[in-house]
Amino acid sequence: MWLWALLPICLAVFGTVGIWVVFGIAVSNETVNITARFPYISECGTYDPQSCIFSQVCNICAVLILWVVVIRFQQVRDNGQNSKVNIASIVLGFISSLGISILGSFRQSVLFGIHVFGAFLAFFVGLAYFWLQVWLTYKVQPSKDRRWMGPLRAALCSICTILVITMAIGLLFDTGYRSMASISEWALVMCFFVLFGLFGSEFRHIDHHQLTVQNQGLSKTQSINTGGIIMYNSTANRTFEHSALTDEAPLKCTYLKPIVE
Repeated sequence: MWLWALLPICLAVFGTVGIWVVFGIAVSNETVNITARFPYISECGTYDPQSCIFSQVCNICAVLILWVVVIRFQQVRDNGQNSKVNIASIVLGFISSLGISILGSFRQSVLFGIHVFGAFLAFFVGLAYFWLQVWLTYKVQPSKDRRWMGPLRAALCSICTILVITMAIGLLFDTGYRSMASISEWALVMCFFVLFGLFGSEFRHIDHHQLTVQNQGLSKTQSINTGGIIMYNSTANRTFEHSALTDEAPLKCTYLKPIVE
């Protein structure tokens, strides 16, 4: 179903537009001075009123990222790759989304330490998540987009790794190139949104995901004979139908509870 492909695309578009709106407001009310040096994203979202928008953008993106991470985990698992790498990917995805929520909720001008901790979870753990996705791209069978998706995803992850190192050096050491570090941060976030948007190509292969539980034939018969013996006859039939996140036929399992007399 191609509608699933809209989820990561909406995440990428919403996040990109959101942080650039925050940047535009910060420049317009002169809370940042781009002539002196290019500001970090967090600096643009520190002051009111754009801080409120920045927090909402981060929290909404965190929820959408959680959704994308869960769907991707299920898609990989249903394609036969229920490995430790896939489990590690969903854990890293959860941690990264939590970091985005933390850095959006705790402004650097108020709680700098917590804000930096959230940024670490969002950027470093998020980068590890995407590197695992590169590995899973080549391992999942079948992969209809592997020929171009694998190299593109690996190239973007390589660029993100360089940008993370550049940003970390600019933050930890006073190199005199603060603008280079802040530009690296902006470029890193843009690459992250592109990487999330790429999931749209793989999500378009999702058919549907359905969970149905039915109780049938539930009966209870009570009879009393002349000897005072009571007999209960009950049956329970449950049907579980799960169409995997692929184009394959759904799986159907039936569990029968034995009759107790």
